[in-house]
Amino acid sequence: MAKGILLVGFDYTNAHADEFHDWYDTEHVPERQRVPGFGLCERWISVANPKQAVATYDLDSLSVLQSAPYKAIAYENLSVWSKRVTAMCQRLIRFDGEQTLPGDADSPAGAGGLLVNAMNVDPAYEAEFNEWYDHEHIPALSAVPGVMSARRFRDPKGTHRYLALYHLATADVPLTEAWKTGASSAWTEKLRPHFQNHLRILARRYRRGA
Repeated sequence: MAKGILLVGFDYTNAHADEFHDWYDTEHVPERQRVPGFGLCERWISVANPKQAVATYDLDSLSVLQSAPYKAIAYENLSVWSKRVTAMCQRLIRFDGEQTLPGDADSPAGAGGLLVNAMNVDPAYEAEFNEWYDHEHIPALSAVPGVMSARRFRDPKGTHRYLALYHLATADVPLTEAWKTGASSAWTEKLRPHFQNHLRILARRYRRGA
């Protein structure tokens, strides 16, 4: 069974920052860490906008999100605190996806940065898009110094069908010449105009109090 990912992004500009982080750190993430089938649970803060936060949760499979332990703390059973805090935030994305590349690799521990690339694509170019991602783009960026992992996921039901997730030694990796070279090709430029609903967030690891 394919590995899964749960990724959630919020803009918490209209929330109280201290409460937002307290809620995530002392209730929301610990609740999910206790659910069987959840793996590494991490938080990230956007480099461009420190009021945008991303949380990533490795899953043994997407079926974990339909399990009784998860349903007991999610969906209609969200806590009063969860409902209060999230009502003050703008949700940028919720992505429940199955990993399509590479195999069943988990998130690496200890990454300093994360690049989120979520998008849809013009259906007329979808087959070529996947060929490009799997056979040119991911291999090229995987080889860039500082890239700890590069993975792809598919969510057929969410606002974004495709997600590429890059764990990085630091959030500066996508600013290097090596990255820019790896990310550039004639094939890339051909397909880029056909991306839809593109959401790109470059983030650094969240550290409480930092």
